[in-house]
Amino acid sequence: MIFKRVSLSRRLTALAIDWAMSLAIASLFTSRSTGLSAFAPLGVFFLEVWILTSLSAASAGQRLVRIRVIRFADGGSPTPTQVLIRTALLCLVVTAVTFDENGRGLHERISGTVLTR
Repeated sequence: MIFKRVSLSRRLTALAIDWAMSLAIASLFTSRSTGLSAFAPLGVFFLEVWILTSLSAASAGQRLVRIRVIRFADGGSPTPTQVLIRTALLCLVVTAVTFDENGRGLHERISGTVLTR
């Protein structure tokens, strides 16, 4: 199956949008005096990406830049388990910046997903 590759700039723009939203939401529910406030944006990011991608195959940022997540094997919608694996590995960052010859991050290869336009 042939997929339309997603440029790094689109990926980073979607990520920046999702992260900014997560920072804004986390700041509403945490105070700077708690140690957990440092991890709150990551928790919000994880939940936002996992839930929205499971339901609509794209996070809010991905939807705004018109990209979506699909199964690599057949181009269908990813399963919630695939999205959970993909999102957890995305939060580790290292797996998201390691690309193969097809432009897929390690988090996409392990979860069996790919970003497409």
